[in-house]
Amino acid sequence: MSPVVTTKLRIQKPAHEIFAALVDPAQMAHYWFSSGSGRWEPGKTITLRYAEYGAEVDILVSEVEPGRRIVFQWAAPGDPHVVTITLGELDATSATIEVTQTGWRSDEEDLVAKLLDNKEGWVYMLTCLKAYLEFGVSDLRAALVK
Repeated sequence: MSPVVTTKLRIQKPAHEIFAALVDPAQMAHYWFSSGSGRWEPGKTITLRYAEYGAEVDILVSEVEPGRRIVFQWAAPGDPHVVTITLGELDATSATIEVTQTGWRSDEEDLVAKLLDNKEGWVYMLTCLKAYLEFGVSDLRAALVK
């Protein structure tokens, strides 16, 4: 069985507002990547940039269900990881957001360290998203120190 990392958080905003912050690169720049090459839509390859680290990554968006779900692939060529982001409306003012990432091989070198690093990254991203949406905090992005 292939390892899976799942991270879930409650955000005090409706699912459609959380979704908008995920697919809009202008909003994303407040809590995750510094820029993106476009709005996330099925079949599009999006380049995400971290200006602070001089890094970028391409993702292939495979599914978008507005207000509910986004699925994309990323990672090194030949070693794709699939990320599924699912939103669950709790009530008119809050929702859960769950991020699941798959694609690791169970025989991968340093697997536990990679899984922990990945979990840490998703927890941090979701925490920054929560701070941005609930409190307007937009200066936490890229502050995680390794």
